[in-house]
Amino acid sequence: MIQRKDHIDRVGALVVVACCLFWGFQQILIKSIVGEVPPLWQASIRFALATLLLVGWCVLRGVPLFARDGTLRGGLLAGLLFAGEFSCIYLGLQDTSASRLTVFLYCSPFVVALLLPRLVPTERLRGVQWAGLVIAFAAVALAFSEGFWGQTALPRQLRGDALALMAGVLWGLTTLVIRSSRLATASAEKTLFYQVAVTAAVAPCLSLALGETWSLSYSALAWGSIALQTVVGAFASYLVWMGLLRVYPATQLSSFTFLTPVFALVFGVMLLNEPLTVQLVLALVGVAAGIVLVNRKRVG
Repeated sequence: MIQRKDHIDRVGALVVVACCLFWGFQQILIKSIVGEVPPLWQASIRFALATLLLVGWCVLRGVPLFARDGTLRGGLLAGLLFAGEFSCIYLGLQDTSASRLTVFLYCSPFVVALLLPRLVPTERLRGVQWAGLVIAFAAVALAFSEGFWGQTALPRQLRGDALALMAGVLWGLTTLVIRSSRLATASAEKTLFYQVAVTAAVAPCLSLALGETWSLSYSALAWGSIALQTVVGAFASYLVWMGLLRVYPATQLSSFTFLTPVFALVFGVMLLNEPLTVQLVLALVGVAAGIVLVNRKRVG
């Protein structure tokens, strides 16, 4: 029996920050090869391999994946939402930058904060926690403000932004399904299996529908990107995330994900020689302040 906690402790914070660190890097991995590997075909390879890895992991650890436990309906719904989220991410990165996509993607915590208390009353946010979410989001938006000012948005750019926003909503809805259905008591492995397996089935169908060209003849850089996306991204980090959702409050976990777009911008500075701006420094301060406020324990 897993003991749930009403706040995120030091261990939980360190683990979720590590996940956010990789997820910030993941957007760069996808964007760097989206011109070489068609987006939904890239997702198809990634999640098919991740499904095989997960099945192998469960066999070795004796984790049952197909026992009847009442999770099928919620699992399929979470899987379809997850597939929709990543289809939007991969397609969106064709038309918008990784930094802009990440800003819109991280509307997810607001979806969770707005809707989860209606399903799980213990997850209700207090005023100071709402203030923390608003501060963190405003700080992230500030970090990317240069991308919004002084430029005229093109139709393709707007389409990419819309797909990114939809991905954020779908991510939030996936979290809601996991927390409010029988998946809340399922193993992290089984919860993740529903998501990666359904995506592995849906993504190739969407890829064919869009007329993408399939191939396995890609550069070492492309395969290296797909390998990292698969092993660390779709397998290890999401398995850990599913485990965190079963222990810690989803609203508080979601607040930490505001770190991901900041990490994405940091990687842009380090790997793409983008300038280190005042906006980034202010964003780091704002995100830290938001996290502190959201994770304040109730007094009395």
